[in-house]
Amino acid sequence: MRKPTGTPKRTGRSPVADKRTTAPKSTAKTTRHPRRGNRPPKRGNVVFRAIAGTVSLIWRVIWGSTWRLAMVVLLIIGAATGYYYTSLPNPEDLFDARARGSVTMLDREGKVFAWRGETFGTVTSDKISPVLREAVIATEDRRFYGHMGVSPRGIASAIKINLAEGRGPLEGNGGSTITQQVAKLLCLGETFDPIRWKNEAEFEADCRETSLWRKVKEVPFAFALEAKYSKDDILNIYMNRSYLGAGARGFEAASQRYFNKPATEVRPAEAAMLAGLLKAPSYFAPTANLERSQGRADVILGLMHDQGYLTDDEVAQARANPAVLSKAASDRAGGYFADWVMEAGPGFLTSETTEDVTIKTTFDQGIQRAAERAVKRIFDEKVSEGSKAEVAVVIMSADGAVRAMIGGRDTTVNGAFNRAIQAKRQTGSSFKPFVYAAALDAGYSPSDIVQDGPLTIRIPGSRNWSPQNYSRRFYGPVSLTDALKRSLNTATIRLQEAVGRDAVRRVAHDFGIVSNLTTSPSLGLGASEATLLELTGAYAGIRNGGTSVAPYGLVELKIRGDEEPLMGQLGGLGERVVSQRAAGQLIYMMQQVINSGTGGRAKLGSRPAAGKTGTTSSYRDAWFVGFTEQYVAGVWMGYDDNTPLKGVTGGGLPAEIWQAVMTEIHEGLPELALSTVSPDGSGIIMSSGSSTPKVVTSGSADDPLAAALAGVMNTVENENQARANGGRVITAPTEIGGGGAPQTPGSSNSVDSDDALSRALNGILGGN
Repeated sequence: MRKPTGTPKRTGRSPVADKRTTAPKSTAKTTRHPRRGNRPPKRGNVVFRAIAGTVSLIWRVIWGSTWRLAMVVLLIIGAATGYYYTSLPNPEDLFDARARGSVTMLDREGKVFAWRGETFGTVTSDKISPVLREAVIATEDRRFYGHMGVSPRGIASAIKINLAEGRGPLEGNGGSTITQQVAKLLCLGETFDPIRWKNEAEFEADCRETSLWRKVKEVPFAFALEAKYSKDDILNIYMNRSYLGAGARGFEAASQRYFNKPATEVRPAEAAMLAGLLKAPSYFAPTANLERSQGRADVILGLMHDQGYLTDDEVAQARANPAVLSKAASDRAGGYFADWVMEAGPGFLTSETTEDVTIKTTFDQGIQRAAERAVKRIFDEKVSEGSKAEVAVVIMSADGAVRAMIGGRDTTVNGAFNRAIQAKRQTGSSFKPFVYAAALDAGYSPSDIVQDGPLTIRIPGSRNWSPQNYSRRFYGPVSLTDALKRSLNTATIRLQEAVGRDAVRRVAHDFGIVSNLTTSPSLGLGASEATLLELTGAYAGIRNGGTSVAPYGLVELKIRGDEEPLMGQLGGLGERVVSQRAAGQLIYMMQQVINSGTGGRAKLGSRPAAGKTGTTSSYRDAWFVGFTEQYVAGVWMGYDDNTPLKGVTGGGLPAEIWQAVMTEIHEGLPELALSTVSPDGSGIIMSSGSSTPKVVTSGSADDPLAAALAGVMNTVENENQARANGGRVITAPTEIGGGGAPQTPGSSNSVDSDDALSRALNGILGGN
């Protein structure tokens, strides 16, 4: 029997096998630690393992550094936040941090018409209109009540927008929260240091500069603000310190400036316009461009609607009735006047004030607007388009209270060159009334006769001077009244030399021409310079009967909130310059200038008026200054660069502007007679006076014989005419140089020819 091969099949448990077999083997792997040098080979690609190891190492380094760096940054931010927190004052102390105060100007009726400096008005929680608060939040920081001062989402969104529009990440939209903007407004706690910064403007510009480092510093400061103050406090600071254009600092000041109402009363359309100014105050200011400001407000209304602050009906109502400027803001009247008042007052209470000041003035908004309309109409109708000719107008009462002022054709600017007070120009024939005032005060009469003829005056150390009339003609013996109304030059100079230049200079100076007056014979023809304000003020002295006035605009100055004023009126009536009789006679003579003389275009119908034209050599300046019983007004016209005017004289466009202005401002006023004195001075005590004749020569220097003949023959006629009119002949001993033989005073009659012999023959015939 064969033996079985292979492994026998077991059907049961073998006791023998149990004895040979130990415990059953475990299926789990046993971890062995092979001996060094006997490790099994690692699986995978060597390059892959190297990359994975490097990445793992870098990750471990980054992670380890990041959390450590984050801890350091958090500690730094916490320390900076704590530092800022301890340095922050009470929120009310941060509402107003202006280094300079503001000046609010009131017109003669007590209405605001101008502001200077940065106006300010405190806004507290109970004075913030809910719709205004909502407009600001919708515009600047819709998540204001939900963040802790910084909005990463907002910053990321702003950077994305800036990059998409081709700007730098920090240029344009900043993504700043209102809290961060407050941090910027507070200049991160820095205060103005005059040693570090030249002025406050440079300091603020540095504070507003956007840089990465400043953005980083804003974060802990914003956290400190959020920790120190409530959300309402932060919003209050923001709404008080934000600049909103036109010199308005804060929403209360802006509401008063643009709408003449407190911030608690603004409507949704007005709130949207104010909130829209935050982006670019000067650009969107409604005083600069109302339509642009209204367009920006429309965008804000849309944001307020989208964020649930306004209903459909409220938005539709606001868009149908957009915000408009108050009358005072839209008129923008009185810019030149306000600038003058600021310069006239003491600097520490005006331009450099550290307090908020209120100044009551003499300004009349109605007169100002009327004057501006009249000037614009004349320029539109009579001056060629594109002309650079300028104009200045001053209107005042007889006591020197200035009611209106135009310093140039552009009446909407502030701080511009004011031709009414800053431009010193030759006065031309508008100076002549002071020559006649000196003569009348010395005892001369309007009926006295003066010779109008060729005249030469020897000026020591210089050439002889021979004045000419504008018409290039001479009119022979004329009364003082005729000489003034025709604006005759040679007759005026003869009168001046008879009265004395010193007397003329004294009268002009005492009436208010404070600019330097020449001592040369050309004094009487307006060779000296003066401002329009000076000249108009001097005419006011004539109008009020010979008493000088100092033009003034400031009536009363107070610190805001104080009852008692710090200052009173600056200017007004001064000392008597000429007698009332002389002033009354001069007013009569100046009436004839308008009624039948060179100022005919200034006639105001049946309303009594007096004035004088003025034109300088080469037509560089043209003037008309005059008055009624109610107002005194002066007009100047010319070019800033002294370019001659083309055919314009004082009796032309300036007289027409004067007539248009005076017609406007006298509308509805009664026609009052001027206080004049008859030419013979009857009923008036005539003051005595003496004259010191000057060295002059009558006649032509080129033909003294002809002049002498004319003088001899005219003497009889002059005396007869003077006696017939109740006057006398004004003569003066004349010499050539100072050592020559005396010559007979006289003058030639008017002729069309300049030939000396013809003038002499005419004189002889006239004498017969």
